[in-house]
Amino acid sequence: MGKYMFHTTYTGKGLVGLLKEGGSQRREALTETIEAMGGSVEGFYYAFGDTDLYVIADLPDDATAAAVSLTIANAGALDIKATVLITPETVDEAVKKKVPYRAPGTRAARSRK
Repeated sequence: MGKYMFHTTYTGKGLVGLLKEGGSQRREALTETIEAMGGSVEGFYYAFGDTDLYVIADLPDDATAAAVSLTIANAGALDIKATVLITPETVDEAVKKKVPYRAPGTRAARSRK
């Protein structure tokens, strides 16, 4: 199961629906969507600023998260971005991996004989 944060902004069409239904009913509807895809909602928050709504959800995989995101965006009520969230333990694993990378403008170290 992966964890995802959806950043959404209401379109004009979406605001009409939000004003009609209210925040709690929209939370219920989006929770049903996530659960129908085998996931669960961990957090659901409206916000002031550039983003109107944050949803933190567990979903089975990236393809499922993409399907949810694409379907919601296609409905036209929300502009949506998804962020994959990772645990501190995943970061621990990542920092232990050796990555062969050379930054632009640098030369690989030459071995001395």
